[in-house]
Amino acid sequence: MPSLDVITERSDPAVQRIIDVTKHSRSVVRTVLIEDAEPLVEGIRAGLEFIEVYGVETSPLPGEVLAACQQRDIPVRLVGSPIMNDLFKTDKKPKAFGIARVPRPWSFDELARTTGDIIVLDGVKIVGNIGAIVRTSFALGAAGIVLVDSDLATIADRRLVRASRGYVFSLPIVLASRADAIAHFRRTGIPLVAFDTEGDLAVSELRDADEQLALLLGSEKTGTSRSFESIASHSVSIPINPAAESLNVSVCAGIALYERRHWNLADRRSPHAPRADRPAAGRGTGRPTRSAYPGRRSR
Repeated sequence: MPSLDVITERSDPAVQRIIDVTKHSRSVVRTVLIEDAEPLVEGIRAGLEFIEVYGVETSPLPGEVLAACQQRDIPVRLVGSPIMNDLFKTDKKPKAFGIARVPRPWSFDELARTTGDIIVLDGVKIVGNIGAIVRTSFALGAAGIVLVDSDLATIADRRLVRASRGYVFSLPIVLASRADAIAHFRRTGIPLVAFDTEGDLAVSELRDADEQLALLLGSEKTGTSRSFESIASHSVSIPINPAAESLNVSVCAGIALYERRHWNLADRRSPHAPRADRPAAGRGTGRPTRSAYPGRRSR
């Protein structure tokens, strides 16, 4: 590893930057703290603009982080142990972390240019579940996610970055009101498929849909809202043991996307291709031909 400068003085401007970015009461979020090797590397691959990346003086900086920083000319320094103790106090101290500028929010217009399936989370508020769904969506080729009534002010929420392992920056995620989301799906005509315990389709039948879908999942307690259900083309159920109350919403999303892998993973480019210019996610620029589910009724 090349010799790196070490931050030993609390007066170093980087120390104040790190303190500012970890404040919970920031009214305007312009920068985000990204912790640990995997989220850092994924953030760099996703094209985030990093101000600086830091390692800890007492432990080697992971080689993959250093290599990614060198490739993108991101400055790297080490932080002395006394400064680390002062910065993170009782928090878990990361072995590597960085400060990046928060990218501008994704819009529905950008989402409309995608051709892969879209995950719509209606009233899902547990950040751990949202983060798990983000990781699964990226891994199984979903084109994007719409978060409705999530209580998140930004996708750069530090909890969400942690829970998603940094993949929150790797695909379009739109924070929207319920009215705006419904208007988008009415305008685009993308079939909305709602997950329900008494759905008219089995989840395995999603394989038969040779078109882009919007997969709607609600919270485990309240399910999807009636306003969304009123525009859904179909409802889908996942068969489970009747003695079990429900499945975790992130598990449902994983099952649904696995059944849709033939659509979402076909002709996909390398997951490690540069994404700095925010190319449209999905399988290309054209929309596939719409096709109905044979022998099934619409809701």
